[in-house]
Order: sequence, then C-alpha cells, then structure tokens
Amino acid sequence: MQPNAPIPIQTPAELGRAIRARRLELGLQQAEVAMQSGVSTPTVSAIENGKVTARIGLVLQICRDLGLRIRLES
Repeated sequence: MQPNAPIPIQTPAELGRAIRARRLELGLQQAEVAMQSGVSTPTVSAIENGKVTARIGLVLQICRDLGLRIRLES
C-alpha cells in the first residue's frame, strides 16, 4: 500500500487499529490523546480496541485530533 493511501475500514477493530497506528506515528501516549480530546484514557483504550459501544462522536473527535480524515464512499 502506498503512503497516505486510504485504508478500507470495515469493522470497529480495524478503525481502532488505524487510530492506534496514527497515535503511535505521532509519538503520543493514550493519556495525551485523552487530554487533547477531552475524554478519559480508558475511553481512548476502548476505541483503540474496537469496542463496539464506543460513542461515534468521541471516535470522530479523536480522529480529528489525530489528523485522520474519514471519507465515505459508495
């Protein structure tokens, strides 16, 4: 896959892995992302682990704060 190529996301676990990969790429700890996004560290952990009950608004906020763009295609 090319750098910056879109990553197809089909499950909460895949989205969580993409979020974790971006956080690590930026050299951030979960606690730092939590503070920046206004959520708890356990929330960041749950999202990164693909917890299906994670609130979509929080997931989107963390994506924005990490500079991830989400695009829907049909």
